[in-house]
Amino acid sequence: MKKSVFSLITIITLLLTFPVASLYAQGDTSSPYSQYGVGLLSDQSIGMSRGMNGVGIGLKEQGQVNYLNPATYSQIDSTTFIFDAAMTLQTANFRETTAQGTRSLNARDASFEYAVASFRVRKHLGMSFGILPYSVVGYDYSTKPKIINNYVQYPVTETKTSVSTQNTGSGGLRMVYLGAGWAITDKLSIGTNVNYMWGTLDNLLVTTYTDSYVKSLSRYYTATISTVKLDFGVNYSLSLDKKNVLTMGLTFSPGYRMGASPRCEVITSNSQSAVNDTTLYKAQDALRLPTTIGAGVSWKHNNKWIVGLDYTYQGWSKMNAVDYISEKTGKNMGDDTDGFNDRHKINVGAQYCKNANGRSFKDRIRFRFGAGYTTSYLLINDQKGPREISLSAGVGLPIINVYNTRSMLNVSFQWVNTNATGMIRDNTFRINLGLTFNERWFAKWKFE
Repeated sequence: MKKSVFSLITIITLLLTFPVASLYAQGDTSSPYSQYGVGLLSDQSIGMSRGMNGVGIGLKEQGQVNYLNPATYSQIDSTTFIFDAAMTLQTANFRETTAQGTRSLNARDASFEYAVASFRVRKHLGMSFGILPYSVVGYDYSTKPKIINNYVQYPVTETKTSVSTQNTGSGGLRMVYLGAGWAITDKLSIGTNVNYMWGTLDNLLVTTYTDSYVKSLSRYYTATISTVKLDFGVNYSLSLDKKNVLTMGLTFSPGYRMGASPRCEVITSNSQSAVNDTTLYKAQDALRLPTTIGAGVSWKHNNKWIVGLDYTYQGWSKMNAVDYISEKTGKNMGDDTDGFNDRHKINVGAQYCKNANGRSFKDRIRFRFGAGYTTSYLLINDQKGPREISLSAGVGLPIINVYNTRSMLNVSFQWVNTNATGMIRDNTFRINLGLTFNERWFAKWKFE
């Protein structure tokens, strides 16, 4: 009883502490690419999958919560309650090369990542619930180009106008979910996640002029989102022999319009009269979630090696660029040239553990590593957005004491390179810290 009470207090403390800690962090990201679409898409892998670079669709492990495939919830042990929470620390270097030279900027960010839990409801039926991110917006940068502006005066002259543009953004989308997984047979499982998604996407662009009739031009883009997202999964395991098990997984999430109506408020400041002119533009039902299809396979050898491969497709190309219409005149703003591409993601990862049930601490350490390649879902000025190449490594350190022998401290490191011709290059290094509490809460105790 003392053990369960201690664990419950720890879980509640983590749930309260992580969100509060994230309020004092610098932000989830500093990437200028987060200003497009719904922001930077978050990594939704959990626990051991983080060290394997996000592999999880085809995994099947009892001691882990695997949000990537809800069919795996059916594998939770009948006496176990699992809780998993994590946070991320990252540093990024942004580099831009132009005709004027190369500029570089470093940024550090920290964020609460997720908190999830899972338990068995009855034989062959498991459930899971939690909170995790879908996307994030966070950037603050300025540009100061020089342009030649020919305009009519008396007499006609050529004047150099200095232009300064400040770009800032914040927000993102988070989800709370409730999922269930059912084992139809010992080999075949199915599952679903019901996600409630909410958040705001705020982007502000302020252009300031000197030597011009217009003093400043501000554009404030905002969208408030509240919607439900569904995920479906299937998992099938096949024993090849006594030492080798092959597991295959499929996931599907239908695309649909989110019902959000983005707004753009354009404020023009007159340098002579000091009067601001405001025009409101709206876009009706302009945002949608893409259809997502995932497939994964993993191979488990002798209860020591796990090797997995995932592929995910997202149909973002069906989401058109936002079309803002003036509330007064009904005219199109006509300046949004950005669109969306279909997104393809491939991850491969592996884990090695000498003896998961051994008595020696070093024998029970999990060593993990992985790699991935992802195409961008963004189309920026008619050019495909930057692709991502990532590498990861991590360890799962067992927590062994008089109260607990199955919990795990998960530490992983990830390097992500974001690059496209003529665009900003981003090298990001992340440290993921997570705790997986795995305890026998529902065991029946015998007294003599």
